[in-house]
Amino acid sequence: MKIEGKNSVRELLRTKKTIDKILIANGMRDEESKNLLNIIKSSGAKYQFADKSVLDKESEGRRHQGFIAYVSDYKYAELGEILASVEDKDDAFLVMLDGVEDPHNLGSVIRVCECAGIDGLIIGKRRSASVTDAVMRISEGSANHLKIARVTNLNSALDEIKKANIWAYALELGGNNIYKNKLTGRICMVIGGEDSGVNELTRKKCDAHISIPMYGNVNSLNASVACGIGVFEALRQRKDV
Repeated sequence: MKIEGKNSVRELLRTKKTIDKILIANGMRDEESKNLLNIIKSSGAKYQFADKSVLDKESEGRRHQGFIAYVSDYKYAELGEILASVEDKDDAFLVMLDGVEDPHNLGSVIRVCECAGIDGLIIGKRRSASVTDAVMRISEGSANHLKIARVTNLNSALDEIKKANIWAYALELGGNNIYKNKLTGRICMVIGGEDSGVNELTRKKCDAHISIPMYGNVNSLNASVACGIGVFEALRQRKDV
């Protein structure tokens, strides 16, 4: 897996994960690049300089900003590992994505969840984007700091989550106003994909259905925007308590 961009490489170095190599473009003399190079040198990671054209060829979208790190493929967490980490936590907060197939949406959701201090993100192996180089770049390296479980069956995973005394809330159209619902305690917020929303069976397994009120002509938000609003409303309630 390739981790591209200054912020993403910096966040990767903070995780202490094993880095195979960091490729650095020649002539990176701006202050930010110099600071990052010092961090790379002090980390002990293997690095080498190359012409910018080499990085352009290695980069998927030529957004490397002069830095590309090479690491093993993303290592997902196990659902059991996430649940064990919140076993004694009164305000456990998980997010589940159902059918979010757009890598840009997944990357943005990961960034939202990490910024909000979410305890874990659950995605499916089917009908779902996975953590790729592009998703890592879009998340600005946030995926390195967030536990993400990739499960075979979301409904079975939701059963396990509920057995752990965590309430499931489907964030979708037609639910109760999110601003009038109590979102404290141990919860899992389930967010549907761009086209079909939350799957019917998954929706039925949820304990409650909540919605973001709409006032314009378009009555839907993409998954990452909905996630941001939903997660930070729950966070606001928790911090105000």
